[in-house]
Amino acid sequence: DVQLVESGGGAVQVGGSLRLACSVSGERLRPYCLGWARQASGKEREVVASLDTDGSTTYAESLRGRFTISKADDKNTLYLQMTGLNLDDTAMYYCTGSLTCGRIWAGHRDFEGQGTQVTVS
Repeated sequence: DVQLVESGGGAVQVGGSLRLACSVSGERLRPYCLGWARQASGKEREVVASLDTDGSTTYAESLRGRFTISKADDKNTLYLQMTGLNLDDTAMYYCTGSLTCGRIWAGHRDFEGQGTQVTVS
């Protein structure tokens, strides 16, 4: 199995920035797609961004330009840099992984962390 542990969430003011991190570990570390999803209170879960094995990235259209997904291979860590945060960005953010990015964007949760809370005020 693969274990994903998020960190970096917290409280931030409108217009501020935050970088989330996801530590990736497990016995069977094979190439797979990684991504971030979020769920605000009372709303459906939304996939935010994904990073494929070839380095290609995909973003939710509404977030393009404000969020950046990246990975530090030497640290087995996935990041989500968020800028220009607004009230609608308040949510629990989850690190998620799957064999394909298609499965992530289809809503499958093959591997997922416990989440880290981001609160914008």
